Amino acid sequence: MTEYRYNKLLILCIAVGFLAALAIGWQRHGLEENNSRVELVMDYEDITGLAQIEGVPVPELMHQFKDAGITSLAVYETTLEKLNKSGKILAVPGSQLLQQYRTGSMNDPRWRNFIEAGRILPEDVYIVGQDPLTFAEVKSDLLRRLSPERVVVLEEGTAPVLAVKASFEKLEKWNLGLSTAEMKEAAGYGFYVVARPTNYNKVTEDDVDAVFDRLRDIPGVSSLMFVGDEVLGYPDLLPHTVKRMQEQQLTLDMIEHPLQLQFLKQDGLLPLAAANHYRSARVYVIPKDEQPKLKPDEAIHRWVLTDQERNIRVNLLRNYEKPELGKTLVETNLDYVAGVRDALLENSFTIGPATYFPPYFPSALLLALVIFGTTAAGVLFLTLVYPFKPRYQYLLLALLTIGLSLPVLAGGGTLIRQATATMSAILFPVLSMTWQLDRWRANESLGSKTGLGRMLVLGTVGLTVTVLLSIMGGLFVGAVLADVRFLLEMEIFRGVKLIFVAPLVLITWVYLTRYSLFEEQLPLDRAGIGRQISKVLNYPVYLKTLLGAAFVAIAAWVYIGRSGHTAGVPVSALELKLRYFLEQVMYARPRGKEFVIGHPAFYLLLMAFCRRWPSTLRYSLVVVATIGQGSLAETFAHMRTPIFMSFIRGLDGLFMGIVCGIAALIGVQVLHYLLFVLGRRPAGHE
Repeated sequence: MTEYRYNKLLILCIAVGFLAALAIGWQRHGLEENNSRVELVMDYEDITGLAQIEGVPVPELMHQFKDAGITSLAVYETTLEKLNKSGKILAVPGSQLLQQYRTGSMNDPRWRNFIEAGRILPEDVYIVGQDPLTFAEVKSDLLRRLSPERVVVLEEGTAPVLAVKASFEKLEKWNLGLSTAEMKEAAGYGFYVVARPTNYNKVTEDDVDAVFDRLRDIPGVSSLMFVGDEVLGYPDLLPHTVKRMQEQQLTLDMIEHPLQLQFLKQDGLLPLAAANHYRSARVYVIPKDEQPKLKPDEAIHRWVLTDQERNIRVNLLRNYEKPELGKTLVETNLDYVAGVRDALLENSFTIGPATYFPPYFPSALLLALVIFGTTAAGVLFLTLVYPFKPRYQYLLLALLTIGLSLPVLAGGGTLIRQATATMSAILFPVLSMTWQLDRWRANESLGSKTGLGRMLVLGTVGLTVTVLLSIMGGLFVGAVLADVRFLLEMEIFRGVKLIFVAPLVLITWVYLTRYSLFEEQLPLDRAGIGRQISKVLNYPVYLKTLLGAAFVAIAAWVYIGRSGHTAGVPVSALELKLRYFLEQVMYARPRGKEFVIGHPAFYLLLMAFCRRWPSTLRYSLVVVATIGQGSLAETFAHMRTPIFMSFIRGLDGLFMGIVCGIAALIGVQVLHYLLFVLGRRPAGHE
């Protein structure tokens, strides 16, 4: 039997890297603990619209929503359509004016004079000011978005008139700048203001200044949340936008993508966040088509989970459009908002303007030590499948460490850090399972006489140690990617699909170096491994073989399809209910791949060794148990999730896995006993 030695010096190198990972992880934990204030935001138009629907005075409803917990109101750019409805502006197409004149329904002498003087054209749009400030802002923005040649003043005075050369149907939908009146009204009710401007075509510095000049005189503007495909100032004036944001100390709000991976696509968003020294907050909004399907209690639960697990600090709430049973529409929405506020307060959040991470970047030296530890883990793995002399191990370790660390020490190396994180998530679960396999392989006392009680103890202790070693790999992942870009998810972990597959390939390699897949004993050197693979490929195709292959293919489809953020294998209703229950009773819901699949397989694997089950079955259990360990390390790849929550999630999974594993072991033992008893029962005719 080949003896695989665990190089103690390499283990010491891993320990050094682990200490560096712990230091970075502790710094990161402190940042995440201090980033706990959530901003509850609603659209200004949602509240005013609800007031109109329910016949409630706007000031009264505004105060009710503020008392319920809303922190800020989002104010969008105005349009001619909205201003027409509010009576602040009158906008009418020239064709309509001419038609009224011809039919004799034109009573306003001013318009009759314009028409008779030939100053009204059917293709133009005519705008009359009813409110001086609003008219001035509309005129200013039209001049910016069109040109002086297309915007002409027909008449000055108390009710000035503009003639605009544009299509009425399109013009009434155009964004025409932030309304000073709306922002002042929102601030007057005691709300912070979240401004939602759009960019200009061929934007100029004067255009950018016009937006910020309107914001300058509004008290309590907390942040900017851009609308459209571009941020203000894109492509060439982002530095000027940043300058004005910093002058007014504004936070950049970045809306999470509906697939919960990074953000809605807006050109210039990430460069703007970096230039603003990462003064940014992550925003979540329940999709408009999804909210009606959620009961308010379910939506409240989602908000809490979102803020806890994804570092969301701006909750953009929408109104419910249908009342709950026994409540008015106003009561339904006020109770919903108050429920979100109360649930957040119960979970140690505070309510107010969103907090944001400082521009944190860990020490390059600590990062280099983490890379050193991961590299040592990689070299150690190689020695456990293909032993080679220590001096070559150290040479390989030195060359790889120097090559990988130099770019990081020079202040760059983001791709190297991402690769290191991927390797950590792959290597440590495989090393933990390899170590456990070697322990059982060397334990000559394990055999058919090993009792159930001892198996339960050995399984529980072994699983605990194995899980902790896999969590160590997760902490390497959480440390090497720990900077503000990853915490905000401006940069992400790379290789999610790979870390679902690679550990299974590597543990297969490990297994083939120690055991034969077939009952006949083949040599376990490279030639023997090749013969095993050849025998698998030449195995006759029976119906049972096809059924087995189909089962494996379906399992692989589910396993890989459930990874990542793209639409894949759907989650069953039963699993959703189980998730909801675990989220209610546990600090961090453990993953089903761990406590339902991987950890019980670990216990059954121990029984398989003790009972000398067929080698192919033992191999299958090794692979399934490795799935659970790989899931543990992959948990830490979600950098937006607080590192403490990922750690507790792993421990919760261990606890649930022990429960399920013990149940599985006892269940198989009872089944084995029943089959034994039934096998000894005499036939009925005897």
